[in-house]
Amino acid sequence: MILNGKTALITGGSEGIGAAVVRRFAKEGANVWFGDINQTAGEELEKELSHYRSRLNFITLDVTQVSDWELAIEKIVLQNGKLDILVNNAGIYQRKPIEDTTEEEWDRMLEVNAKGPFIGSKVCFNALKASGNASIVNLSSTAGLKASLSVHYGASKGALRLMTKSIANRFAKNGIRCNSVHPGPIDTKMGHQAVPDDQLQERLYDRIPLGRFGTPNEVANAILFLASDESSFITGSELVVDGGATSK
Repeated sequence: MILNGKTALITGGSEGIGAAVVRRFAKEGANVWFGDINQTAGEELEKELSHYRSRLNFITLDVTQVSDWELAIEKIVLQNGKLDILVNNAGIYQRKPIEDTTEEEWDRMLEVNAKGPFIGSKVCFNALKASGNASIVNLSSTAGLKASLSVHYGASKGALRLMTKSIANRFAKNGIRCNSVHPGPIDTKMGHQAVPDDQLQERLYDRIPLGRFGTPNEVANAILFLASDESSFITGSELVVDGGATSK
């Protein structure tokens, strides 16, 4: 169990990739705290993983609210003394071209996908520093690497990509690494929002060398690597999980 004894906080942890990370981290021995605004889904995942109950905690966490972050880290430090791993996974998606995107939609996208990880990394800094050997993993996207239909989504994920590098440089002296993971098309509810019809999905398959969508577990495996000591000399890097799509 490569996370044995480590304490982790995963945002957006109730569904999709986040839930896969929660399951994998718990299996690997971590003290897992996972936050989400979807309390019902969070409590259902807690029940599913009840055999890990002694080291699994769900908390209501809106990543855009400083007070939610402060309450979460207060609980974590009180119970576990420090934080070893922060996974900024919470995010939203909207399939819409720039000419149809409102200012309010732009603001909301950046608030959740970029400002949320900014607040979290800032609020969690002291608890991560106390670890002496901590890791932040930010969930960006291949849309943060190349052009996409949804300009506001791509902008938010591109911002997170560069924020990751700045944090990596700033926090390195405190024993904190920071890397980003860039999923391509993944078989989740959000993934199918991006590819809403079968015809578009078939065209997309033709552009993916491996010829399929990825699974949440495959992304969770990448996150696990960057969160663990197996990646101890990796910081400021990008790990792309897209079946080879961006290689073409």
